[in-house]
Amino acid sequence: MYDVTTLHFESKKEDDLRKVGMSKEHRVDPQIQVGLLVDPAGFPLEMHMFAGNKAETTTIVPVVQAFQERHGITDMVVVADAGMLSAANLTALEDAGFKFIVGSRMAKTPYDLQEHFDTKGNRFANGQILESKRVMGVGAKGRERRVIYQWSAKRFVTDNRNINLMERRAMGIAEGTSQMRKARFVKTTGTKPQVDEARIERARMLAGLKGYVTNIEQLVMNGQQVLDSYHDLWHVEASFRMTKSDLSARPVFHRDEDAIDAHLTVVFAALAIGRHLQELSGMSLKRIITDLKGVRSAKIQVNGDYVLIPAEVSAELRELLKRLKRG
Repeated sequence: MYDVTTLHFESKKEDDLRKVGMSKEHRVDPQIQVGLLVDPAGFPLEMHMFAGNKAETTTIVPVVQAFQERHGITDMVVVADAGMLSAANLTALEDAGFKFIVGSRMAKTPYDLQEHFDTKGNRFANGQILESKRVMGVGAKGRERRVIYQWSAKRFVTDNRNINLMERRAMGIAEGTSQMRKARFVKTTGTKPQVDEARIERARMLAGLKGYVTNIEQLVMNGQQVLDSYHDLWHVEASFRMTKSDLSARPVFHRDEDAIDAHLTVVFAALAIGRHLQELSGMSLKRIITDLKGVRSAKIQVNGDYVLIPAEVSAELRELLKRLKRG
C-alpha cells in the first residue's frame, strides 16, 4: 500500500528540498513530500522524502523499486489511489515485475460502461460490480488494462449531495449573487459565467460509481477481491494521521537535509513500534502514548538478558529529545 502526504515547515525560505508545491492542506509554506509504503496490515515498510514541488505520480516507482531491490522481492502487488495513476507509471510498475491495483479517474467511465448506459441507463443495484477493458497509453506504448467499477447506494447519496452543493454554487456565480471563483460546474462564454448543464448531467450519471484499474487477471483475483484489497489503503492514511498527530511529525523546525532525514527516521521507527504495540495490546496509539507517559523506569530484554532502565536515564533521554526537537 502506498500513498503520499506533505509536511510543512515553519519557514518562508525555500531550498533544494523544501519547496512550495501542491499542498493537501492548502498551505503556501515550503514543504516536503513524504511517501509511505506499508503492508496490508498497516505496518510501515519504507518512508521516503522528496522535494516539496515533486509530482506525486513520480514518487511511486522509485519507492517500490528500492524496496524490491533491498529485500529481493519478486512478487508484490502495489495498491495506490488515483493520484498515482498514469499510463507511464503503470507501465513502469509492470515492466519492473509488479502487479498493481490503483484507483481510476472517472473521465473514461462513460466509454468503459457504454453498453450498460445504452441498455440500462444509470440504473444500478447496490454493490453491483461491472468490468471493462481500456487501452492506456499512446500508440505502441498502449497496453490493455482491466477496469472494475462498483456502484454503491451510500456513495450515490453522498455524490448527489455534493453535486447539489456545487450546482447551487455555480448558479450563484452565474446569477451574480456569489463571488466569482473557480467552480466545477461553471463555464465562461465570452465574459459571462454560465452554469455548465452538460457537466452536471454527466456528474449525475456517474454518481455512486467508483473505478479501479489492475493488471491482475480475473482468474487470479475477482472483482470483489480487487475492491477489498484497494479498501485496505486506509491503513496508509491511518498511519499518516498517527504520524502527524500522535507522533508529532509536524511542524518540522529543522533546516538541513540530514537533520530532516533523521527526523523522519525517528518518526518512522516510532510508527513501526507503535503499530507493533497496537497489534500486541489492541489499544490505540494515543492510549499507548498516554499510558507510557507515566512510566519512569522499564525492564527490557536484549539478546536474552534483562536490563533495567532507571528513572534518571529516562530523564536524560527526555532532555536529549527536547534538544533534538529544538534542532
